Amino acid sequence: MAPQRVFQLSGTCNNYPWGKQGKQSLAAQLCARTPGLDFTIEDDKYYSEMWFGDYPDFPARVLETGEPLADALKKDQETLLGKKVIEHYDAQLPFLPKILSIAKALPLQMHPNKELATKLHKQDSDQFSDPNHKPEIAVALSKFEVFAGFKPLADVQRIFTLPILSSYIPKDTSGDWSNETLREVTRKLLKADDVEVRSIEEKLQATSVSDLETVGAAHIAELLPRLQGQYGPGDAGSIVALTCMNFLTLDPLDAVYIPADGIHAYLSGNIVECMARSNNVLNVGFCPSADRNNVDLFANALTFKSHSKEDVMLPKQKSERSSTGKTEVYKPELSEFDMLIAGLKAGESDVIRAGEGPGVMIVTQGTGKMTANGQEFELKEGYIYFIAPGVETKWETETGMQIFEAVI
Repeated sequence: MAPQRVFQLSGTCNNYPWGKQGKQSLAAQLCARTPGLDFTIEDDKYYSEMWFGDYPDFPARVLETGEPLADALKKDQETLLGKKVIEHYDAQLPFLPKILSIAKALPLQMHPNKELATKLHKQDSDQFSDPNHKPEIAVALSKFEVFAGFKPLADVQRIFTLPILSSYIPKDTSGDWSNETLREVTRKLLKADDVEVRSIEEKLQATSVSDLETVGAAHIAELLPRLQGQYGPGDAGSIVALTCMNFLTLDPLDAVYIPADGIHAYLSGNIVECMARSNNVLNVGFCPSADRNNVDLFANALTFKSHSKEDVMLPKQKSERSSTGKTEVYKPELSEFDMLIAGLKAGESDVIRAGEGPGVMIVTQGTGKMTANGQEFELKEGYIYFIAPGVETKWETETGMQIFEAVI
């Protein structure tokens, strides 16, 4: 019997301590709404992410059988993945979609590029489980706070005129800063010990708001105590994030793009996240010392593609696959995936033209139905479907509905 070309999936929820508690977690809510899944939200547990890709960590499963998605795809790769994925992406989904529910800052981190990821995977395959890069996008489903990329060099340089910070500027620096200046400042701050970091924090807190405003750092007065409340004083990640990085507050459906080797830390909110197929990460802050990676490795790998808030924002565009224009697309600068977003109002519908690769979709709001491959499928919040290449889909709703779909 030929495999189904459209079938429902269940996701897997995990419990990292930065997640939201109990029913406050959207990831947990959506996971609990999957029909037939034995998942009960416990009030005292933290639920951080729901994964619904074919990656072996926290895999999606075929709802009808419980089979891991990766195993189902291997049975008929030509039908379910298509020529492009087989030839260019090792016959695996090249993307990994997730829902994140964030109550406190994730580690200050970056994801190594392909060259470094390959090297690290060979050296330590337990920690670096694949040889792939991990550029990613995050689309806000609520108010979403994030540190992403570096501020413009001139803005960082101005903040470091504060006496408590000026000693971290390399001694041979003259005139305007370069990216290498910023690299070395980041390195020196991350290597500062707990006592040194506490001293910086105390002196920043003693700095008047007007003096902070003068150098463009008024946000430090509110955010530093908040970060200390989450991870305690003495975490150098706080100083790097507050002095060197863009801090953004996004509204629902705003999105950011984090390139490979892009420094970032998500702070709060609910998001749809999608990344290239990888789980490699280098952490240097907002986490226990034992969980931090080598600072020199991190600093040497930094790239500087994002040097303003505008650089990290990823606007929606019209989708060529939408027959009505009601479905838009986020198109990051990578080949592995785009993310479709359909916000259908009551009584609306859209037909999504077939793609040359597979898609994985999730309903995040509302109800409706989908017609695909000659079948009709129920759509509700938390419902996830796999859609094979060459399959046209029609989404329609009587009450309104929001859908995200990761596509090739």
